[in-house]
Amino acid sequence: MGQTDAAAAWPELCARFARLGAELGDDSFPNAPGQRSAGVTHLAEQVVCWLGWSVLHGDARRPAFHRQNDLVTPWGGPNADNVYRHARVDPARRYRVHGRMHRCEEFVLALRAGFMHQPVWGTLHQVTASDLGIGPGDEIDLVLGGPPAGRRWVPLPGGAVMASIREYYADWQAAEPAVLTIECLDDDVAGPLPPPDDAEVAARLDDATSAVEHSLRNWNRYLLDHRAAGTDNTIAPPMRVTKGLAEARYAFCFWDLAEDQALVVESTVPDARYWSLQLYELGWYHLIDPTERQSSLNHRQTAVDADGTVRWVIAHRDPGVANWLDAGGRRTGLATLRWFWAAADPQYSSRVVAVDDLAAELPGSPRVTAEQRRATLAARRSHLAWRFRT
Repeated sequence: MGQTDAAAAWPELCARFARLGAELGDDSFPNAPGQRSAGVTHLAEQVVCWLGWSVLHGDARRPAFHRQNDLVTPWGGPNADNVYRHARVDPARRYRVHGRMHRCEEFVLALRAGFMHQPVWGTLHQVTASDLGIGPGDEIDLVLGGPPAGRRWVPLPGGAVMASIREYYADWQAAEPAVLTIECLDDDVAGPLPPPDDAEVAARLDDATSAVEHSLRNWNRYLLDHRAAGTDNTIAPPMRVTKGLAEARYAFCFWDLAEDQALVVESTVPDARYWSLQLYELGWYHLIDPTERQSSLNHRQTAVDADGTVRWVIAHRDPGVANWLDAGGRRTGLATLRWFWAAADPQYSSRVVAVDDLAAELPGSPRVTAEQRRATLAARRSHLAWRFRT
């Protein structure tokens, strides 16, 4: 951006966002009917997300957790079972993270050099709630940085710019989620913290605009590259994200399904503390309608067949199979199999069948009624309303 005056920087920010809006018409982005309007909505979500992070959460001396990847600011393939929070940190300072787990079952605290879609990123250190002896209902009281200070001290590596927390909610109940605060313990400012000056505000606006650009472009390219490297409707080999969470494993399956087709994904039960299958939109890389559709199922929600095999069905209409995942009217999309903290990788496969043949193809898979499905969707909406309440 190159501006040092905040007022002058604002028109340049608007111009860059306008160019991004025009870029959505490029053929590299999804352009089927309805998808360009979804792209404009996603651009608005990214503007909200990154202006909030860069402009309003920009000072490591007075940090506060910024919730992202919720129902308003999705990006980068968020886990349907997570809440994501980030706070600015400075490795030269000490911080206290305090709160209570309530119904949160686990969290991963990662000290990071940046977000995955940014030029500099990576996880520098990570620790889980269970590593720290913290479980559902427990108080959270951690010290980040400085000299070692007991069991619940976490080092703050050089190069870390944020403390990121992923909360896990496998049991989708309408109940109190975790509450977290962060404070800097080194107060070296005489009197109240001064507001940012013109140059700082201009720099934060530039940072926000760059983050929107990187998010919109890089995640679209990420999906295009992964799809090109595989075969539609065929689940890929296991992978882990370099510089991501150490215990996380993934397998991608890009689907291309006609209205009368279904994709059956079969797997051994993963020998893992957490596992799930979740559906994502291409281009924008966020979950398909998580409040209105059953687009994710985790290890607590998934029915296992009598023969010990997990069978999910991705289809455009409800076939009455308990493990149906709703493609949400998208001819194409991405299904992601996750298994974290695993003893071994599961064995899995995928195949396309006719929706009308599912009864014969999956004779032992549990079924649900239309009334049961409505009740399940209502319970999911109720949980999400609690988890992401303001």
